[in-house]
Amino acid sequence: MNCKWNPVWFETYPDRLSERTGELPAVDVFMTTADPELEPPVVTVNTVLSLLALDYPAGKLACYVSDDGCSPLTCYALREAAAFARLWVPFCRKHGVAVRAPFVYFSSGAEPRMADQEFFREWTFIKDEYEKLLGRIENAEEISLVQSDHELADFFGADRMNHPTIIKILWDNSKSKTGEGFPSLIYVSREKSHKFHHHFKAGAMNVLTRVSAVLTNAPIMLNMDCDMFANNPQVILHAMCLLLGFDDEVHSGFVQAPQMSYKALQDDPFGNQAEVKYKKLGCGFAGLQGIKYNGTNCFHRRKVIYGMPPNCTTLVKPRRTKGSSRSPSWEELQVKLGNQKELIESTRSIISGDMLAVPIVDLSSRVEVAKEVSACRYEASTCWGQEIGWVYGSMYEDILTGQRIHAAGWKSAAMNTSPPAFLGSAPTGGPGSLTQYKRWATGLFEILMSRNNPILLSICKRLQLRQCLAYLVLDVWPLRAPFELCYSLLGPYCLLANHSFLPKYSEPGFSILLALFLTYNLYNFMEYMDCRLSARACSCNGNGSTDEADKRRFTFDSSPVFIPPAALAILNAVAIAVGAWRVVAGAVEDKRGGPGVGEFVCCCWLVLCFWPFVTGLGGKGSYGIPWNVKLKAGLLVAAFVNFCR
Repeated sequence: MNCKWNPVWFETYPDRLSERTGELPAVDVFMTTADPELEPPVVTVNTVLSLLALDYPAGKLACYVSDDGCSPLTCYALREAAAFARLWVPFCRKHGVAVRAPFVYFSSGAEPRMADQEFFREWTFIKDEYEKLLGRIENAEEISLVQSDHELADFFGADRMNHPTIIKILWDNSKSKTGEGFPSLIYVSREKSHKFHHHFKAGAMNVLTRVSAVLTNAPIMLNMDCDMFANNPQVILHAMCLLLGFDDEVHSGFVQAPQMSYKALQDDPFGNQAEVKYKKLGCGFAGLQGIKYNGTNCFHRRKVIYGMPPNCTTLVKPRRTKGSSRSPSWEELQVKLGNQKELIESTRSIISGDMLAVPIVDLSSRVEVAKEVSACRYEASTCWGQEIGWVYGSMYEDILTGQRIHAAGWKSAAMNTSPPAFLGSAPTGGPGSLTQYKRWATGLFEILMSRNNPILLSICKRLQLRQCLAYLVLDVWPLRAPFELCYSLLGPYCLLANHSFLPKYSEPGFSILLALFLTYNLYNFMEYMDCRLSARACSCNGNGSTDEADKRRFTFDSSPVFIPPAALAILNAVAIAVGAWRVVAGAVEDKRGGPGVGEFVCCCWLVLCFWPFVTGLGGKGSYGIPWNVKLKAGLLVAAFVNFCR
């Protein structure tokens, strides 16, 4: 109730900024990828091309790609994409292309009309060039690239977890005489060593922050995942309406856009869209201290990432001297940020608050400086990962970083655009979905058990009480698991042991439980209807009747995460069978307080909740639960049944 009490929905009008391009600040776009097999270079290329073609001054936009996989294929694909962008970006701007990811544009199925022969010739030419680009990327081999391409010689002998920094300036917009063309494109593969922890995505984001600071130093930063392409070409203008539109910048420390999936399955059987969660909880967060940071599709103020509190011009607490706050000294910044001269100078420029002061430099001349600030040793004895940058200490670094920003006194804004700002891919099967949930649960539990939990931030810092309660709704989610497991075992236990824990249907207490059950589920159903979703989306259990029925089916592998739900599905089915046999055989003894309707309803409800696992018990191939998982789940069920005897 606290989260949903006063939802806020912002309306933006980007057309009002079309004549004020000179007043717009520069933007650095950060995109992260880590594995060329799980995140193919073709996907990364399409995301990059959609960003390079956005409706924003090319001279004020730079795109940085962090490759934690240190893949020459990814670097090669981006270099080829930069060449194709010279054709793609002018084509999009000339013809007002709505969706500027080529794979979406050319897979829409609608070819241009022959009436406009000039456009048809251009469209055909661009499509042919795009298909050639795909062919070069898909046919490229890593070993031959490293051996034959001298520009990729830096990758020779590089190990994914142990290699020096590799930075490639694939396109430098500052060298363009007119400043037109398309934005700068920089490839970054940070140094890794077995002697230093790389801190996963948070570490990559901090490296990109420092590298961009010594190259382009834009006051606004957009962070993206490689599989989330820009679906709205005016997305940056929409964000600027919120970043620049408030009377006080404290209300927009960062601007968060929702995560939505491209070509999502009908009725969202895997719950990837989280549409209800965003519209109800997300907009409810926005009515408090602000929406939470989701780790992608987010616009940040660089000075906020640097740990600056609102309405302040210093990274450190000012001394008790007469007058207002002062600029930090060189020594103070050196302690916080490290001893790199160019990084400290760029930080002082950001702290001064000048949103338009972006130095024009030859990016190639700063590559060695950028390599210095991306070294593994650079963060030693500094505040990176603690008070500055993305916060370390959890697999869920985005929640941790967002909490730190809100605890500093900043607020955040939710951006809702039509069409959606960004679209991407999502797990489409059991292994991917459950692995994602496991990662979230682990990260949230780490946050709750750390010194950065919302309760301490509310007591010791500036996190508001209601925002603290809203964060706790998320952070305590993993703690629900043991209690939910116990409740899910109560029904089967009662049916197997011939006991009862719920009132009989003839007792007054039964009507109270029934009313609570119906009210809760009716409320959830009404939320889905209010979001204009279907009843099937509310259940997430149907197989569907569309042509994509196979895609909607749950898939399995031999992962241990499937053992508990498979065991619960088997256990509840067995309990229902045993309970039904007792009823038919007249074996239920009322004097012992045997199970009633409530226990049967609980078990039947759990079978419905775990229906994909019930069908998976008899499925084949990837749609069936592997025999080793069935065996382990069966042993757990047998042990529980023996316990109930």
